[in-house]
Amino acid sequence: MKYFLLIIMLATYIFAVDNTLVYNCNKIFQDRKNQLLLQLDQIDEQQQALSALKIATSNLLKKKAALIKIEEKDINQKLKLIITKEASAKKMLDKNKKILAQMQATTMSAMAKTYSKMKANAAASILSDMNATIAVSILRSLNPKVIGKIFTQMSPQKASKLTIMLTHVKK
Repeated sequence: MKYFLLIIMLATYIFAVDNTLVYNCNKIFQDRKNQLLLQLDQIDEQQQALSALKIATSNLLKKKAALIKIEEKDINQKLKLIITKEASAKKMLDKNKKILAQMQATTMSAMAKTYSKMKANAAASILSDMNATIAVSILRSLNPKVIGKIFTQMSPQKASKLTIMLTHVKK
């Protein structure tokens, strides 16, 4: 019976040690499980924060894109207006140039008539005293016979200078 008692005690001791080991293992696993759950909660919070940040960024980008489209539309409208005004100004400038050319032609025609009716020596003295460029523009509108009569009444140097200027064509 001593042996029997000894065997029972020994068996109880062995099972008691195993229970403690099992309990210790369960406690370690439970602690690790709690740590993993905490980490999982932290990861979940970070994912939620990241998701909220993505949504906020997306909304901000959409708003900025909408503002850019509005500004681009406004700029395009202003550009069209500028192009229209530029075309209008160009038409007006061309019209004014034509009117100016007509006025100059009319003025030159009137001057040509006046100088062609003048006596050659009077016209020669007037043209000799004025700016050579203006004198040449007046002479260009005159009949070649009248120019010849005027040149005969001018000094040879002045007539030569005006003749050279008359032969040069404006570019």
